[in-house]
Amino acid sequence: MAVPARRTSKTKKRMRRTHLKKTAPNTVVCPKCSEPIMPHRACTKCGFYKGKEVIDTKEEEN
Repeated sequence: MAVPARRTSKTKKRMRRTHLKKTAPNTVVCPKCSEPIMPHRACTKCGFYKGKEVIDTKEEEN
């Protein structure tokens, strides 16, 4: 089994890991209600996607 001859320094280890970072998800503005939503998803506030209502968000009044 191969064993490293020297210990990897903190700098070398951190330089290697610079690409391993999290990114924030992209958001777009809903054209109907102006809420931020993820692209290609129906809006959870108004229920519209591409100008059509696909989710019924109206609450039933008792």
